[in-house]
Amino acid sequence: MSKPKVLSLPWIPYASITVLVALLTAALHPFGLAFDLVNIALIYLFPVLLSAVYWGILPAFYAAVLGVLAFDFYFVPPVLSFTVADLRYLISFGVYLAVAALTASLAARLKQQLHYSKQREAHTAALYALSRQISAITDIHSLLDNVSRQISHSIGTEIAVYMPNDDNRLILTHRSAVHTDWGEGDSEKVIANWVYEHGEPAGKGSHTLRESPGYYVPLRSEDQIYGVLAVNLKEWNGEFSTEQQRLLEALAGLAASAIVRIELAEKAKIAHLTAESERLRTAILDSVSHELRTPLATIIGSVTGLIEGEHIFSSEDRMELLSTIRDGALRMNRLVKNLLGMVQLESGMLRLRKNWCDVEDLIGVALAQVKDFQQHRKLWVQLPGYVPMVQGDEVLLEQVLVNVVSNAIKYSSDHSEIVISVSTEDDKLILSVADQGIGLEADEYNRIFEKFYRSTSTAHVTGTGLGLAICKGILELHGGTISAKPNQPQGTVITITLPMNEQSRQLLTPDEKGSEGYEHE
Repeated sequence: MSKPKVLSLPWIPYASITVLVALLTAALHPFGLAFDLVNIALIYLFPVLLSAVYWGILPAFYAAVLGVLAFDFYFVPPVLSFTVADLRYLISFGVYLAVAALTASLAARLKQQLHYSKQREAHTAALYALSRQISAITDIHSLLDNVSRQISHSIGTEIAVYMPNDDNRLILTHRSAVHTDWGEGDSEKVIANWVYEHGEPAGKGSHTLRESPGYYVPLRSEDQIYGVLAVNLKEWNGEFSTEQQRLLEALAGLAASAIVRIELAEKAKIAHLTAESERLRTAILDSVSHELRTPLATIIGSVTGLIEGEHIFSSEDRMELLSTIRDGALRMNRLVKNLLGMVQLESGMLRLRKNWCDVEDLIGVALAQVKDFQQHRKLWVQLPGYVPMVQGDEVLLEQVLVNVVSNAIKYSSDHSEIVISVSTEDDKLILSVADQGIGLEADEYNRIFEKFYRSTSTAHVTGTGLGLAICKGILELHGGTISAKPNQPQGTVITITLPMNEQSRQLLTPDEKGSEGYEHE
């Protein structure tokens, strides 16, 4: 929307009408006897219509009066005189003037309606452009920067935004023009404070402080004022119209609604984080109280037995108690690692140290760590003829495999089989762990990767519900995935995918065992 301009030479329309009527009279005068006077009078309506369309109602009335005088002087007998031989022409002149006035009025009204339509279209476009731009903004600083620029473009002048600070004092926070100091003066701040306190517009064109060179609008929602939007009208030519005031108030209302949306989103985010932190704290306390109690009790009992029954136990009994102590300590160590891993994932502190990893070595390390509690379960490893290397954090990938294989051991019966297989597909390495355990319900295969989720069918087995969630977080950091599906005829298959690049295909490690599987004792 551009600034309104006042016509610097108001006599130009009247001079143009005079010249137009003179040219029209000069063109018609040679044919005056050939044309009927009624037709000539109708032709003189053209300057009236043109005046109403381009210059307004007053020039149109001037064109009507001048047309009647020219018509009377040059065409109505006696010609070259303003007198009329037939008084009935006076009625004709009156009718002509009435028709001209009505035509001019309708044309001027049509022009005004067209102007209002274009103005409303511009206002709607400005509101739509602002709402579209601010819909995706999620912080108030960027929002107000965008709002000040967009409103400045729509109104056509400088914009300033005042917002309260932590002490609820109004300060200038955003401006559309950075090379001027408008808005920093004491007078502007006083008016902005008045608008902020009273919640009403003030300044040029309003009922309050109308002599001010600016216009101030509160950024107001239904129940709160968030700031003040100020418009610099110092160099504005003409009046700041009611329509422009309404546009500015609508834009300010839209900005206030966006501020409300962002503040509500921030509050909801804080509430969600608070609830999630409380849930995590409760879950950690529950995990510590339940998961640590059993291994601690086992360790304390075994150590107490060794101390008090030094002469009672044989060497085999002592080794069994020491093995029990070691198993309890390993169990506690796995729990603490899972808890620390989840905290690092949640806080974003987990960083990858990527190196080339041999998948067979990763599997070997994982199998070595679970060997002490696999009991009589048989672990089978199936490798292809060539196993590609992958880029990743070796320690974290080992933790993923240990968690997955430990789950397979924990939830499958003794003397059952667990198969670990490796394959490649396009640009992915696929590692699967299939057990013959108790299985899951159909809707639980996706939920087992959520934090603290425990299936009802595994309630009798101790656990925190963190192991697979940590696996998912680590694999997502590597650009991979983890999923679960039923195993046939019984159990669950956990599938891990890791991305491979061109270097991965070049760094193929020959598997001396070929494509045959081997059993891990």
